[in-house]
Amino acid sequence: MATCDISAGRGLSCKDAISGLKNVYFINYSADTFVLDTLTEEITGPTVTGTTAYKYELKLGNDLTQNIQSSPENGTLYFEQVLNLTLKKLSSGDNLQIKTLASGNPHIFVEDQMGNFMLVGYLNGADVTAGTAVTGNDFGDLNGYTLSFTGNERYLANFYATPETFSTDFTIVTGA
Repeated sequence: MATCDISAGRGLSCKDAISGLKNVYFINYSADTFVLDTLTEEITGPTVTGTTAYKYELKLGNDLTQNIQSSPENGTLYFEQVLNLTLKKLSSGDNLQIKTLASGNPHIFVEDQMGNFMLVGYLNGADVTAGTAVTGNDFGDLNGYTLSFTGNERYLANFYATPETFSTDFTIVTGA
């Protein structure tokens, strides 16, 4: 059972991390968009030049949680990747994009505040599993969208091997 043997230890980390998400990038689903380095479980790619990534800028109220789903009785293990997004301000153009996101199962790169890029839905894509479009009740309430995406994968969200080249490896489309 060599693949189940522990191969490294982990020291106490420095207190130099910050939490939060900076951006997400939606990529239309394709089973062969990325290459996985099986030794590091990092993503390299994309396999197609000019792959488009649609950038959504974020600020506060967004998170990625990964739940380990293990069944010793059945001998199964998978990772449930749950991405919660809050997108401020309702618009008719966003309504169309939200409907498209909810209809598909995109790959989603999450860029955190530390400059890491992690891929949600590497093999199976991610599905919108919940969401709202709200106007709010009081002046200070949310006027916008809340979306929950879930990916069920064989791996934790894979890190992008070369985050410094992400913006040149993809064709990035940003909003107005």
